[in-house]
Amino acid sequence: MTEMFQIGEQVICTDELLALLNRYQLTPQLVRNLIVDQEISRLSYTKAERAAAFEAFCQQQQLSTPAAQQTWLDQQGLTPADLEQLALRPLLIEKFKLATWGSKVESYFIAHKSSYDRVIYSLLRTKDLGVAQEAYFRIQEAEQSFNDLAQEHSQGPEANTGGVVGPMSLKVPHPAIARILSISQPGQLWPPTRVEEWFLVVRLEKFFPAQLDESLRRRILNELFEDWLAGQIQKVGPLRQLSLPVAS
Repeated sequence: MTEMFQIGEQVICTDELLALLNRYQLTPQLVRNLIVDQEISRLSYTKAERAAAFEAFCQQQQLSTPAAQQTWLDQQGLTPADLEQLALRPLLIEKFKLATWGSKVESYFIAHKSSYDRVIYSLLRTKDLGVAQEAYFRIQEAEQSFNDLAQEHSQGPEANTGGVVGPMSLKVPHPAIARILSISQPGQLWPPTRVEEWFLVVRLEKFFPAQLDESLRRRILNELFEDWLAGQIQKVGPLRQLSLPVAS
């Protein structure tokens, strides 16, 4: 027997749910959550962790009283058991990340440290090689500041900041700019470099080497988790409706 759901004046049968999930591009989110739930279902937690997770979730949702919690559950169409699972989920996900990749963070950081280093640099970009060369020589000879020339000649948004860009990770700039910055010393000015249709004049201003502090450790854990999850979702592929034989 096919079940029916009513949303406002619209009635939907279960056979239509998969098509609707695909139409509204909700299938990847469903698959993602199902994969995560399969993994975290194996993990345990203490009573203290459960209480802290429940309190944190209720504070986040502004559910300070049992009455507020019940009202929220009614609005969401959920049960108290669902509320507990929702509260525990962030805790269990963090436990899963630590159990799976916690011991790999340091080696990953060492291998990818340059991606987490940050820089401030000055950039002047123009489609006119002559303008780029003239600006480069003026800066090199201290005839005019990089700031003034960028405001006057740069054709990108950096013109609004006098050419100054950052601080930012070396992952962010165009790969050609990142390569220049990665081998630069602070204050080093590079002659015009062609990148696609642009001629760039670049100078590294400041270099901030990455430190594996708690914030970066959490960031790396999240990146490893998301990379793993993307691979799992790709393996699963699109959801398909199965035609099962009906018992006679």
